[in-house]
Amino acid sequence: MEQSGALRLFTFREDRSQESLTVSIPEVLDPQFGMYVWPCAVVLAQYVWTHREKLRGRKVLELGAGVSLPGVVAARCGAHVTLTDRSDWPPCLQNCRRSCEANGLRGVGVVGLTWGEVSPDLLLLPEVDVILGSDVFYEPEDFEDVLLTVSFLLRRNPHAEFWTSYQLRSADWSMEALLHRWKLRCVNVPLCQFDADGPRLAASNLPGRHSVQMMVVSLRAGR
Repeated sequence: MEQSGALRLFTFREDRSQESLTVSIPEVLDPQFGMYVWPCAVVLAQYVWTHREKLRGRKVLELGAGVSLPGVVAARCGAHVTLTDRSDWPPCLQNCRRSCEANGLRGVGVVGLTWGEVSPDLLLLPEVDVILGSDVFYEPEDFEDVLLTVSFLLRRNPHAEFWTSYQLRSADWSMEALLHRWKLRCVNVPLCQFDADGPRLAASNLPGRHSVQMMVVSLRAGR
């Protein structure tokens, strides 16, 4: 049965050029993680917005897209976007489609993927320049599966980067060993570098007081 929800608006601005972009994201009150916007998604979408010139005409893939705020922003900025989420949870994939419809987007691919599995759908994905992932590092038991999928994509697309935002939920969690194992390098990006440290980012109350980090992951040189 179709679930009803509400549209949430996010407005991204650049004071210097006075450019702005407003996107509409349908949210559903549901216990599943991918049915509403999380703080990390707003931070990543802001990073996408500030790098929109770099993304125009490029191929972008979002992992764990859910309501797809970063992917929608990328598509609205001229990127060729594919949205992916759990293959075993069709409502999340439908949410991806609803977000595209709410923003008048056509030609955005929606694919079901299971992290950690080299599935036919993963093998058939098109070339990619940038991989997006907001809060995909939520459960520690998923970290390696996520990085396996990211590593696979980066090795097929050695020039690509993985842009990801994540929320610090425990001082005991660390991805350093996993990044080393998969021969990946990581650069942390301070939020102040892309105007994501304000109290009302994208005209929303997210991320507020949440401790969100932004990083860019790529293949390690001499892999």
